[in-house]
Amino acid sequence: MSTLTIFDSVPVQATGDAPAPAATSRPIPAVLGADLQVPVKGGRLVGYANLDYAASAPCLEPVSAAVAAALPAYSSVHRGAGYASQLTTARYEQARHTVRAFVGARPDDAVIFTRNTTDATNLLAGCLPAGTTAVVFDTEHHASLLPWPTSVRLAPPAFPGEAVRAADEALAGVEGPKLLVVTAASNVTGELWPIAALAHIAHRHGARILVDAAQLVPHRQLNLTALDLDYVAFSGHKLYAPFGAGALIGRRDWLAEGEPYLKGGGAVRSVGDVVEWHDDPEPRHEAGTPNVLGAIALAAACDGLTATGWTALVREEERLLARLRSGLASIEGVRELSLWGDDHPRVGIVSFTVDGCSAREVAEVLSSEYGIGVRDGKFCAHPFVRHLLDATADEHERRSSAGESDPENSGCEDGTTAAVRASIGIGTTQEHVDRLIEALRDLVSR
Repeated sequence: MSTLTIFDSVPVQATGDAPAPAATSRPIPAVLGADLQVPVKGGRLVGYANLDYAASAPCLEPVSAAVAAALPAYSSVHRGAGYASQLTTARYEQARHTVRAFVGARPDDAVIFTRNTTDATNLLAGCLPAGTTAVVFDTEHHASLLPWPTSVRLAPPAFPGEAVRAADEALAGVEGPKLLVVTAASNVTGELWPIAALAHIAHRHGARILVDAAQLVPHRQLNLTALDLDYVAFSGHKLYAPFGAGALIGRRDWLAEGEPYLKGGGAVRSVGDVVEWHDDPEPRHEAGTPNVLGAIALAAACDGLTATGWTALVREEERLLARLRSGLASIEGVRELSLWGDDHPRVGIVSFTVDGCSAREVAEVLSSEYGIGVRDGKFCAHPFVRHLLDATADEHERRSSAGESDPENSGCEDGTTAAVRASIGIGTTQEHVDRLIEALRDLVSR
C-alpha cells in the first residue's frame, strides 16, 4: 500500500490497490424480472422500476443458470460417497475458492458460508477472545452495531479524517483485545469510508478490523489483502444472488478457537464422553447441511461480476447516479442526506426527504401511481438516520432564520423520523431514474 496521510488527507478509496481490470467485451449480464409489469392506479400495467437494490438486488441470469445446472445432481456434501454427493461437494468447495478470490483474500484466510452479513457478524462476535472490546461508529448498520458483548460507540464523524482520528483515540484507550468495526459503503448514503486508513490505525494499536462490505461488493472491486483487512462480511442477496447465503472471510485463529456457531453434525471430529470439535473454521462453524445452492449462487454472482469487468459496471452506475442526484437536487423541497458532503465518493445509494410528506407516503405514492419501488424508514441504521435527519432539520432552521427560501415543513413528518432511499445497480435504466425524478416533481407540485 502507498504511504497514508492519516488525518489531513485520508484516502477514501475502499477497494484496495488492485490492478485495474483488463478490458472486456463481455456485456453487462441481465437480471431476472427486468420485464416485470406491475399494476398502478387506474388499473394500468407499467414496467417495474426497481430502485431498491440496497435492500435486495434481483437475481443475475448467470446466477439462476448456475443454480439450475446444479439442481439435477443436488445432494448432501462432505460425507457422501455417491456420485451426486461428490459432485455437489466439489461445487460447494469450488464456491469457497471463488469467494476467496473475489475479495482478494489471503490464501490461508477462512471462508465461512453464512446466511447473510448479520449472520456473519454475529458468528465473529461469538469467536472474539475473552474481554474483546469492539469500537464501532453510530453510523453503522445494526448488524455491525449490536452483536458485541462489550463496545465503544463513536459519534458520526464530520469528515473522513475525523473518523480516523476518533478511531485512533478510542483504540488507544482500550485495554486488551480490540476490534474496529466499520462499513465500506454506507447503506444509508452510499458514501465510501476510508477503510485502508482505518485498518492502518487498527493495526497500529494491535487491534483487528472487520469491514461490512455488504453495500460495497455489488458496486466495486474489493481487495482484502491490499487493504490489509482482517475480516470481511457480505450478503448474497445484495450481490444479485438471492438464495440465502452470505460469507465471513478472514483470519483463521479467532475462528478456529471460538465456540462453534452451531453445534451439530459436521462441526465435530468425534463425539463420546468428550466432544472433539473441528479445528478448521469452515467445518467448525458450518454444522448441519449447509445452503449448498446459496453458496453456488453466491459464487456465480462473483464470477459474473468479475467476468464482466468492473470498469463497465462502475462507469454505468456513476452515469446513472449522477443523473439521479442532479435530478433530486433540481426539485425544491427534496433534500439528499449526506454525512460528508455532495462531492464525497459513493456507490449507487441515495437517501432523501420530501418537505411536507412522510417517507411512507412518498414510497406508497411512487409504488401505487408510478410503479417505482423504493425503501422508506431508517434502513436498520436508526442512530445514523436520526443524526442525518436532525442535521437536515437544523439546516432548514438556519435557512429560515436567514430568510432564505424554504418551505415551512422540513424533512419527513417532523424531520426526525424516516427517509426515502433509492438505490441502483445492474438492470437500472435511465428511464427508471427519470421516472423517479418526474414522479417526485409531480408529487411536490401537488
